[in-house]
Amino acid sequence: MAEEDMIMARQGELKRLHVIQKVLEGIIKQVEAAEIVSLSGRQIRRIVKRIRSEGSPGIIHRSRGKPSNRRISGKIKERVINLYRTQYKDFGPTLASEKLQERNRIGISDETLRMWLIEAGDWKKIRRGRRHRQWRERKHHDGEMVQMDGSHHDWFEGRGPWCVLMGYIDDATGKVFGRFYDYEGTIPAMESFKGYIQNNGLPMSVYLDKHTTYKSTGKPTIQDELHNTQPLSEFERALKELGVEVIHANSPQPKAG
Repeated sequence: MAEEDMIMARQGELKRLHVIQKVLEGIIKQVEAAEIVSLSGRQIRRIVKRIRSEGSPGIIHRSRGKPSNRRISGKIKERVINLYRTQYKDFGPTLASEKLQERNRIGISDETLRMWLIEAGDWKKIRRGRRHRQWRERKHHDGEMVQMDGSHHDWFEGRGPWCVLMGYIDDATGKVFGRFYDYEGTIPAMESFKGYIQNNGLPMSVYLDKHTTYKSTGKPTIQDELHNTQPLSEFERALKELGVEVIHANSPQPKAG
């Protein structure tokens, strides 16, 4: 790999390059490589094929420095819809997105394609039945997991404005911490979490709902899909940098049994 390519390659890409090189040398199998770098077998096969044809620089993600998938032009969107109607009408969005990549050289995520097809009336949104809510067992150690929630209420019983209590409960011990804010958002979440760790230390994980402050509503980009990652909210990104795992509940009120 040329020096400039080495400079641009990210740590994760260098790791993949090392693992793929082991595949090319016959030291490990593709299925083993997939487990090591947390990619699907299909993604590994594509990367192996790319490196065989392009050399080591092929590991560097092709969308590096290009506009986000969210900004795909209207002409491309129109072309994708037309291709789906004429060539992939009987395919679901996942398979159709793969064929668009393989046959037409159009890289688009299955979620983006699904959204476009629903908007165009070419695909119906599948409604899944609600799962029965199950109680989970409490954690056993202080700081192992903290439940976090923003509670909107007339806390001052008419003597002040409605506000939000950013509350924290240690899952194992039941210890509580809370602060009041005018609204539930990124700044209150960041500030209250800072106050919590100053008083109780850094927890291993935080268990919270899917409010847009805590879970990004953005669609995965092509780069996200190739790296097996999901878009992160500012709060998720901050906790990731601190090494704190974020666990999203399937209901607004995560409770332990």
